[in-house]
Amino acid sequence: MSLNEQVLSYPIPNDTALEPPAEWAELRGTCPVAHVKLPSGDQATLLTRYADVKQVLADPRFTRQLNAPDAARLSAEGGGVFNSEIATIIPDGGEEHQHWRRLVGRWFTAKRMAALRPSMTAIAEQLIDDMVKRGQPGDLKAGLGFPLPVYVICDMLGVPAADRDRFSYWSDTLLNLTRYTQAEIEAAQGEFFQYMSDHLAAKRAEPGEDLLSELIAVGGPEDGGLADIQILVTGMALLVAGHETTANMIGKMVSMLLADRSRWERLLADPSLIRTAVEETLRLDANSGFGLPRYLREETEVSGTVLPRGTTVVCSMAAANRDESAFEAAAEMDLSRSPNPHLSFGTGAHSCLGQALARTELQVVLEVLLRRLPALELAVPVEELERVEGLAVGGLRTVPVRW
Repeated sequence: MSLNEQVLSYPIPNDTALEPPAEWAELRGTCPVAHVKLPSGDQATLLTRYADVKQVLADPRFTRQLNAPDAARLSAEGGGVFNSEIATIIPDGGEEHQHWRRLVGRWFTAKRMAALRPSMTAIAEQLIDDMVKRGQPGDLKAGLGFPLPVYVICDMLGVPAADRDRFSYWSDTLLNLTRYTQAEIEAAQGEFFQYMSDHLAAKRAEPGEDLLSELIAVGGPEDGGLADIQILVTGMALLVAGHETTANMIGKMVSMLLADRSRWERLLADPSLIRTAVEETLRLDANSGFGLPRYLREETEVSGTVLPRGTTVVCSMAAANRDESAFEAAAEMDLSRSPNPHLSFGTGAHSCLGQALARTELQVVLEVLLRRLPALELAVPVEELERVEGLAVGGLRTVPVRW
């Protein structure tokens, strides 16, 4: 049976940690608008071609309003809902959304990232020192990949990094599609909501030099600022997105570069390639997670296929990033590839707000590792690396390394 005639389970099962499922290339070639069944059992439409994914992500008719009555549920238990119910509190489109991005985006400019770089470098140095002291083999994800982005985003939001294990659990319940029951998800969201409410009350009483204090200082909607509930949800969203995605990407990036030793050696010989190497690992990340779901408000055509109103579309940026029509030798890792217009951070009005932060963290990690641990290598064969299953954001369970 051809892919055109069958309904694939999605996410598409994959036994390898770093390589893409074989179905991606076949879907791009013969069935770019495919029917898939989500973990909830609901059906959706999967897009895998670069041009289609880019078109849909930039088209305001495809919304993030996944709580519509006829929208597909991502999971049976309501996991992965950070894109739906809570997301509706942050304006989805138009001038209101742009206003929100302008207010929050001031904290994610290239200038501010450059100012943060020395402190990020110091944190990375300290974490590597601690990992080396504990002896080898070490877990790069637990020792560096997870704590670094958490420390950075906690500092930006003015929340104590000592609470990072709680953030990790709350993030997991918000992003995991299969692991938790509805009761566990609701309890964790309630705790997280209360934590952020208390934190904002403390910031009102004693403002600090942080993003949330600045959003509070602007005032409410009548003053050109955000409503209290919008500030609270913004804090929750940034805490989750600001550590979960980058923490996982650090482990995947290093694993990809160590999977073929010649890549690591090339960066040791020419550290000026770090910036383009980061972009290329972002492009080739075959384990990036669920992709971006969108809900269609009106009938639209994509790649010659008419999609009726009410369709839930899943954009696979990871599959699109390997499209031969958009990238020369798309399956090959080219550490000097430039330009590299990958879609890993999305595109258009909803592109990732924190992409400058993620890029800076990934570059800093690579700079410090190459300098401090030039002999770094995977402590297990690539085939033994294990994916984290069920998470809306893809990652590896552990990244065992020696140095």
